[in-house]
Order: sequence, then structure tokens, then C-alpha cells
Amino acid sequence: MYFAKSVEEVSKDLNVNIDKGLSNAEVEKRVEKYGLNKIKDQKKRSLFSIFVSQLKDMLIYVLLGAAAITFFIGEYVDGIIILLVVFLNALIGVVQENKASQAIEELKKMSYPKALVKRDGNTFEIKSENVVPGDLVILDAGRYVPADIRLTDSSNLKIEESSLTGESVPSEKDHSKVFNDEKIPIGDRKNMAYSSTIVTYGRGEGIAVHTGMETEIGTIAKSLDQEEGLTPLQKRLEELGKVLGFLAVGVCVLIFIIAYFQGKDLFDMFLTAISLAVAAIPEGLAAIVAIVLALGVTRMSKQNAIVKRLPAVETLGSVNVICTDKTGTLTQNKMTVIEFYTYKNKVKVSEEDLEEINETEENLIKTFVLCNDATYEGDEKTGDPTEIALIEMGKKYNFPKKLLNENFPRVSERPFDSDRKLMSTLNKVEKKYRVNTKGAIDNLLKICTKVLIDGKEKELTSKMKKEFLDKSEVMSQNALRVLSCAYKYTEEKISPEEMEKDLTFIGFVGMMDPPRIEVKDSIEEAKLAGITPIMITGDHKITAFAIAKELDIASGIEEAIEGSELDNLSDDELAKFIKNYKIFARVSPEHKVRIVKAFKDNGNIVSMTGDGVNDAPSLQGADIGVAMGITGTDVAKGASDMILTDDNFSTIVHAVEEGRNIYNNIKKSVVFLLSCNLGEVVAILVSILFFWPIPLLPTQILWINLVTDSLPAISLGVDPGDKSVMQEKPRDPKESFFSGGVGIKVAIGGILIGALTLAAFYIGLREYGYSPNSENIPIEVLTYGRTMAFVVLAASQLFYSISMRNDKKTIFKIGFLSNKYLIGSIFIGLLLQLGVISIPFLAKAFKVVNLNLKDWGIVFILALIPLFIRELYKLVRFSPKA
Repeated sequence: MYFAKSVEEVSKDLNVNIDKGLSNAEVEKRVEKYGLNKIKDQKKRSLFSIFVSQLKDMLIYVLLGAAAITFFIGEYVDGIIILLVVFLNALIGVVQENKASQAIEELKKMSYPKALVKRDGNTFEIKSENVVPGDLVILDAGRYVPADIRLTDSSNLKIEESSLTGESVPSEKDHSKVFNDEKIPIGDRKNMAYSSTIVTYGRGEGIAVHTGMETEIGTIAKSLDQEEGLTPLQKRLEELGKVLGFLAVGVCVLIFIIAYFQGKDLFDMFLTAISLAVAAIPEGLAAIVAIVLALGVTRMSKQNAIVKRLPAVETLGSVNVICTDKTGTLTQNKMTVIEFYTYKNKVKVSEEDLEEINETEENLIKTFVLCNDATYEGDEKTGDPTEIALIEMGKKYNFPKKLLNENFPRVSERPFDSDRKLMSTLNKVEKKYRVNTKGAIDNLLKICTKVLIDGKEKELTSKMKKEFLDKSEVMSQNALRVLSCAYKYTEEKISPEEMEKDLTFIGFVGMMDPPRIEVKDSIEEAKLAGITPIMITGDHKITAFAIAKELDIASGIEEAIEGSELDNLSDDELAKFIKNYKIFARVSPEHKVRIVKAFKDNGNIVSMTGDGVNDAPSLQGADIGVAMGITGTDVAKGASDMILTDDNFSTIVHAVEEGRNIYNNIKKSVVFLLSCNLGEVVAILVSILFFWPIPLLPTQILWINLVTDSLPAISLGVDPGDKSVMQEKPRDPKESFFSGGVGIKVAIGGILIGALTLAAFYIGLREYGYSPNSENIPIEVLTYGRTMAFVVLAASQLFYSISMRNDKKTIFKIGFLSNKYLIGSIFIGLLLQLGVISIPFLAKAFKVVNLNLKDWGIVFILALIPLFIRELYKLVRFSPKA
């Protein structure tokens, strides 16, 4: 709370002489006491810890249980296969997280800025990490502030604090101020300078009051060390894993009960129960979900989005609130002249097709460019953003600063100060001198006696002054920053004090940090998709509303609220009224966290976008934190789930679309696998209930689950995105995988596949004159029947995958070849199935035999039935009515 203390109190508290600074001996003591002035990096996770974290999943626990049982009964090959699946799943997650962290390291542009300090009465330039509390720090234009500093002296000092406060306009500083209000926002603390902000104008000195983790940035960094919650997809898979786990155990218990009443050998039934448990669990599911997510991440990286955690991709599809920082995210983070005004004439400044300007307007532009301390060489710009904007305006109208300076060299000046709110330069014009003055319009009009109209000087009347002030007020109400200019000619060089007298007023400009060009369309697309965009900024309410209105985020000022008003609301009250607001202005980092939490408390899935240090806690608190890759601070990138390498808000909307399609594809894969597994359970359970031999062996089931099913499941996971997905409302985050009649579809598909598998088994036995109820069936006959059941089960699942692509459209409507990966995976699956039966050593391992030509025809006809029935249902149910 050093902003509430005078310079004398601060120097006394920190035991420092404000004329000489600290002694070298005292510096060493303070280094020992406070440590280096550095932000501690979050502890980096080892590859092993990332690997272990991938195993913390209910489905993985179920698989490990299945592996343990298969080892226990001596089926070592099956056990090893299951463990390989678990390892593959974890490996995919490790590779992706490691790739993301490497990408983040590349994005970091490591820099070690220097600091200017006064010690023992002498000035030294040192590494900023060596600054200690009590150091006397000297600030000048272009220099980073190395620590949190209570200013002891300031001369026209302006500091750009957008990374900390979100304000795009540099903050004017005044060391003499003292603030008693404890809740005063950081951006309004005029007597303080904060670590990692940058000086854009003037100079100053101050005492370092906080360093390292005790700075405002350090406080934010400390708040980021939190555990990450589960994403909606992880919650659903966790739920699914539990259901499947309980189902497997329940089925095994049911088998034992049936076996007991049937008087069968309990050990044989134990082996049968294992077959059923293996059938109930889709062993490839965890790996398939990981592969689908990883492929989605790869696609997104090509679209300028780096995803740090795989499940974050799917969460994007659930997002229904996007909280976005204004500066640099919705806007370009650079001041730009939008329009300028001379007497009774307003000109809009566009990027292209500039209007013709008259002599008075040329004078206005030249005056602003000449009365300017910023530099603009090639792509290099230095200085105050407001002054850079004026130079850019000059460049647009072919009045480059370098050329004007050469033609009209500066010979004297009167610098800006916060009392006068004016700046003047004296430039040589042939044999005369010209005073160029810019500043606040009300201050400038007071010292003007004439006005330039149509290139001629005329008397400035009080009526004209009022008209100028009225027009400037309109600009201010539209959140434009107004800056005016005036001039006069003199015959000889005059003193700075004489410059600002009897001037001729020319006009003024209106400037702002404009919205990004592409953002408005993206916001419209987001709103059509049922997503509410929310603006959160450290800027003033009127400025924020002007941008929000232009982007169609808000329609009325009543939808805006300031941080000071939020302080008067409890968390419960904020959660209750949060839906009434679209703009949150003058907010602190703590406010941002509260806002995100309030939206989440209302059941929303919240994405927070931002680039500043001040965004980091809310980025981490949101369901999806999205940081900017170019302008984003390292702290923001570290706290986020996703990084935009092009800093483009529109990329977020594309990512939401990708997330929705990925979720839909994962759902297709899950439903497909569960239908297939239910078919296996039905086949085995019915055979037990009717005292039939088991039609499938555990090894055969495992082959189908891990090889035959997995290829089409992965192909469904990369199904081309549905174009209409962004015209739908975001799904309910609590929605189950089985909502919307999915459970019934799984049951029908599973029963159909199971029934056809049993039919094939029956036909195979009948070939040799046996039925499933016959006693003492020879092993060769049983093997033939099982082979037919094995082929029908595998082939029917492969063909059935085609109908899983869309719930309503037939394969002819969506295009039979529009997913070439799926067609390829079906072809490979059939080829592998043929190989297992035809290649002797594989046939022996899987206990199968080759079929005759007639039976090959029968099994393929049976295998096509589920596909045919589902497509026929879609054709009848969803065809347009005549």
C-alpha cells in the first residue's frame, strides 16, 4: 500500500537515502534477505509425471483390471496386448503435451532488460534481476520498469501498462500524489510504476518497494499454482468407465449365478465370465479418444492454435460464454486516428481510398507530425502510442516525418507537461519560424486568437470556440481521444515561454485503439452458434462500450458495469445478476476471476481470452484459457490451455467449431464401439442362457475389439466436419453420451449384431448336422461354427461403421467416399480378417479354420444386414415428406 504513503514515509520505511540510494554493502544484505528480482517459473513436469497423469482415468483402471485377470488365468498374450493399449494411450498424451510445451518455449522471446539504479551516489546500469527493495531506480523513455516502484520524481512521465491493466493508453504519472482509497485500481495509482510495464514518455525516479514474487506480477504468478479440473469430455469418459466397470463385474456375477443354478463347472464358467468381461469393455476406446484428439490438435495447429492439453480441444465445443480482454484481443492494441475536424468539416481516415484534403487539413497533419517526439523508420516505431498514431496519419497522407523534419528542422521546443497539457515546437520555415502546438482542446483554445478556415486566418469568436468544443464532446462520447493543434509564424527565434501565445487554431483529431477488422464477423458467427461474447477490460466504461457497440457485443450502456460497482456485490449477488452485463470495465485481476467464476456458477462453460499478465488468473480459472502468442506475456501463455499464434479472435471461433466436430466424432466412435461390444455380450449371454457352447473365444473378442473395431473407430474420429455445426446451440455440459435416444440406438445395433453372430454360429454347426443344443459336438465342428460367428461379428461391425457417420442422412446423401479413411479402414479390416483365417499360424493361434465359398457368401450377406436396416430406417424416417 505504498501508493497511500508520501515519499518521505516510503524512504523511511525502506531505509534509503533518496539522493544517494543504497550502499553496495546494504544491497548485498538485501539480496540475501529478498533474493533475486525474478518471477519463479512453475515447476516443470517431468516426462514420467506426465506419463503417470495419463493413467489417471477410470477406463484405464478398468483395462488394468482386465489385464490383471487375463494374466491370472494364464492368457499372457491377451494381458500383454491390453497393457500395450494402455501404454499407447499414455504415450499419445505424453507426446502431445510435450509438443505443446516445446511450442510454448519457442514462442517465448527471452529477454533480460537492464535497469538504471543509483547506488552510493553513482548511477549504474545493472541486470533487472539484481534490483532490490530500497533501490533508487531511474526511468526514461523506452525502458522497462524492473520492479514495483513508488515514484519520488516525475517529469512528463507516461507508462504503458496494458499488459497489467488492459488500458491501451499510457498512464500519466505524478509522484506528488498520495491515495487513501485502498481499493483504487492499479491503473489509477498515478504515483506508482509496476514491474514489466514500459516507459513511453518523459523520465522519473522512484524507490523499488517490491521485487520478484512480491510485485503485482509475482502475486498473479503465485495465484496460478492450482490444480486443473476435469474437462466435460473427461467427466463423461470417467462416467462411462464406471458404467462399463460395473457392467463387467455385474455380468460376471450374473454368469456365476446362472452357472450355479445350471450345475456347470465353476472354473469353466469363470473363464466364460472373463470372455464376457472382455466383450463388455471396449479396450481400444481410451487410445482411440486420445488419437482422435491428437489428430484434432494437429489440424488446429495448422490453423494457428496450439493446444496444450488434449481434452481442452473438446471442451472448446461446449463453450457458451467467451470472456475476452479488449486491448489487443478485440482491438489492434495501437492508437489510430479515426477522424479529424477543421471548422465545419469532418474527414474520416480509412485504411484505403482516402478523401482529398484541403489546405487547412494539410496544415493540421503537418502540425501534428512536426510537433512530435516519436520515431517511425521502416517498421520500427518508438515513442508514445498517441504520437505514433499521428505520424502514421501523416504517412497515409504522404507527409512522412523524416521528410518534414528535413524540410522544417526543429530549432526549439517546449515539452509537454501535465499542468499545461500542451507541447510546442519551433521549426525553421525558409527565412521564418513556425510554432507548432498540440494538446488538450480546452487548454489550447484559451491561447488561440485566430482560426484557419479554407487556408485563411480569421478571428476566432466565442461562438466558434463553443462549436469546436461541442464537436469534440461528440467525439469523446464515441470514446475517441481528442487532441487539437494550432500554429503561428514568427520572424525570429522566440523563447519557449513566448511560443504558446496568440496562436491560430486549426482543428483536432479523434483517435482510438480500433477493433480488429475480422472480429465483427467472428462475433456474429459466435452469437449464431449460441455463444455469448463478454468484454472484460481495464479501460473506461465509455471507451469499452464504444468498441462493444461497434462489434455488436452490447447495445446499451446499461449492459456495462465497472469494477468499483462489482466490489459492492457479493459473489452470490454477482452470480445472480451476471447475465445482465456484457461489458466489465475498470476491472482488476481479482475482478476477472470473480466474473469467470460467476458465469461458471450459472452452469456455463467459459472461455477466457487475453494476452496480459492481468489476464493470467482468469485464464486459469476458466474452463478454457486462450492466450495470445505474439503479444501475450509468458505468464498468460503459461496459465492458458490454448495459445493463438496469430493473436486473432477469429481463430477462437474456428477452434470452437473444430471442438464441436471433434466431440461429435468422438461420440460417433464411442457409440460405434459400444454397439459392437454389446453385440459381443448379447452373443455370449444368450448362448449361456440357452445352454449353448460359447460362440466366441476371449482371444477372438480381443482381436475384434483392438484391431477390427479400432480402425473404423479412428476413421469416424476424423470424419469431415459438419458445416451446420455452428448453427446449433452449445450442448449442455452435463449431457450424457447416451442422451437424445443414443442409448436405444446402441441397444438396437448391439442386439442386431449379436443376433446375427449367433445366427452364423448356428448355420456353421448345421453345416455338419449339429445344432447348438447338441451334446458332444466335435471340436472341429465347434471351430467351424465359431469361425463363421467370428467373421460375421467382425464384418458386420466394419460395415455398420458406415451408417454411424450421420444419424439422419444416408450414406448416399453425405457421400460414400467423403471419408476415404473409413473406406480404407474397412478394406484393411476385411483383409486382416481374411489373413487371420487363411494364414495357418494365425488360424492356429485364433482357433479358426477356412470357410467354403458358399459360407463366405452367407457370412457377408449376414454382415451387411445391420448396415442395410439402419440406412433403410434413415431413408424412411428422415426423408422429406411429399
